[in-house]
Amino acid sequence: MTELTPAVEISGVTHRFVTPERRLMTAVRAVNLTVRRGEFVCIVGPTGCGKSTLLNLVTGLTIPSRGSVRVWGEAVHGVPPGLGFVFQADALLPWRTVLGNVAAGPRFRGVGRREANEKARAWIARVGLSRFEQHYPHQLSGGMRKRAALAQTFVTEPKLLLMDEPFSALDVQTRAVMQDELLALWSGTGASVMLVTHDLEEAAGLADRVVVLTAGPATVKSIYDVRLPRSRVLSELRFDPAFGALAARIWEDLRAEVRVGQTRALETM
Repeated sequence: MTELTPAVEISGVTHRFVTPERRLMTAVRAVNLTVRRGEFVCIVGPTGCGKSTLLNLVTGLTIPSRGSVRVWGEAVHGVPPGLGFVFQADALLPWRTVLGNVAAGPRFRGVGRREANEKARAWIARVGLSRFEQHYPHQLSGGMRKRAALAQTFVTEPKLLLMDEPFSALDVQTRAVMQDELLALWSGTGASVMLVTHDLEEAAGLADRVVVLTAGPATVKSIYDVRLPRSRVLSELRFDPAFGALAARIWEDLRAEVRVGQTRALETM
């Protein structure tokens, strides 16, 4: 691996699966996508087009029917090292405190209890939950749970971070705060990020590049370079005319695919 080796290379990937009705379905088709080292890439597309499938292919938990997936130049066979994943629903263990949840990752990797707790406390402080480290997940608000989940992920120092609609369950105000929190936590880590979202403003505000997928089976329709300076504060960026123009261009591109998906859904009813 060299400094020029991409974080992720998806080459000619098609994935098919058998439905419960025993029909063969194609989730993604002939996808080519590269994520550079330290790059933040957001993926958007119509509902059900195969966005999450792409992330699962990178984790190695889903095997492509055709094509190849490489992480840091190595073919993916099982979960790649240095991978972090933030789900739509947090993965906090209900019987562990915030401290116990965040320290769990280092502990599973063989780090001693004292050192793991020190690492955990540092990240808990960074997400503003120091006063709540002895609380259990059910005692936290939705936003606080998401902060704990981010600390739980970043404490393992992932080189590649996959995020599947991480803020979709939050209210608008909390989501805006968490988007800025994510950028602050990611800044300076050098991690590469692939984030799936339905929120075009979120995609344009967070990403270095936005990938638009076609209606399923998904393939890459277009890629937009986001030439907005970092560091960014999304709550302020939304008032930038350049940002609004970019989000509008992406929506025009995506809207056609959304209509295709809706037409297909009606035809199958």
